[in-house]
Amino acid sequence: MTTTEKHRRIYLITQAVLLAVFLGIIAYASLKFAPSITRLIRQPEKFRTFLSSYGPLGPVIYALLSAVQIIIAVIPGEIVQIAGGYAFGTALGTLYAMIGTVVGTLVVFWAVRYLGFSLVKALIPPKQFEKFKFLICDPRSEIAIFVLFLIPGIPKDTLVYLSGLTPIKPMRFVLISTIGRFPGVLGSAYIGANIQEKDYLPVWIMFGIALVLFVAGVLLRDKIIDRVQRLRRVKKSPPPAC
Repeated sequence: MTTTEKHRRIYLITQAVLLAVFLGIIAYASLKFAPSITRLIRQPEKFRTFLSSYGPLGPVIYALLSAVQIIIAVIPGEIVQIAGGYAFGTALGTLYAMIGTVVGTLVVFWAVRYLGFSLVKALIPPKQFEKFKFLICDPRSEIAIFVLFLIPGIPKDTLVYLSGLTPIKPMRFVLISTIGRFPGVLGSAYIGANIQEKDYLPVWIMFGIALVLFVAGVLLRDKIIDRVQRLRRVKKSPPPAC
């Protein structure tokens, strides 16, 4: 066995071990912690008290929770963001949530870059992968990714995992996904802040707008995805994964 073959074998073994560890952590956290975290964030006042118990570290805990929500998809992101608005107000809730989102996005992106298709296959349902795999085939998929991040009802966590397989540069993806997520995070934090202030008229208005956008996104997302797919630049020799 040559030196190159030995290095290749060590790399594959290391990759397999890290993949098993990463999936094991996600599975354990999803079963052990995700249900209690979800129950806590569904009770904004208790959640605010919980964060306050950490004093100056409260925002750090919330940002970390926002990051974990990206990695562990079973934790509902919108509720985390609403709870952040309730605890910190619109501006700070949005800021802390976005910081956590960037951290979680980078963790997932680099995990997929190193662990590859095996990680995506283990965590993304086959139907969702088939629907969005056209992003992998196009080295100019930034616009498509940005448009999809803007649309309510599109599974954002799926996009984060799949984007790790695309040729897009990490910081470009972080910028695109952050800008695409920002309106939704801001709206959720605004709802949470107004719930805390017991100013319910803006809450109902925002809920109404969010509901309309979400329903429209769900009903039209297949058409939108097909349209975005048609707009991508067609390559004569697509990669084998396509």
